[in-house]
Amino acid sequence: MVMPADYRSAVRTYIECNFILGNDVSLGDTDSLLDLQLIDSTGFLELVGFLEERFGIKVADDEMLPDNLESLANIERFLQRKLG
Repeated sequence: MVMPADYRSAVRTYIECNFILGNDVSLGDTDSLLDLQLIDSTGFLELVGFLEERFGIKVADDEMLPDNLESLANIERFLQRKLG
């Protein structure tokens, strides 16, 4: 199981390996994945699938909001609430 301090690192690695793919993008913790155009609607669903599988959670439709999933910092807070 991933420890809380590792949530952001695990998600960052996933995004870098699956969405940045050699682009010269420096992803800050509070940068919007949507504004940087790293993730489109399909990518967003892939990210949700990763979070569900990796962390053993279910992301409900009403939780698929920018406040929860738009940046690494938002995702980390969301995971802490779900798993805390």
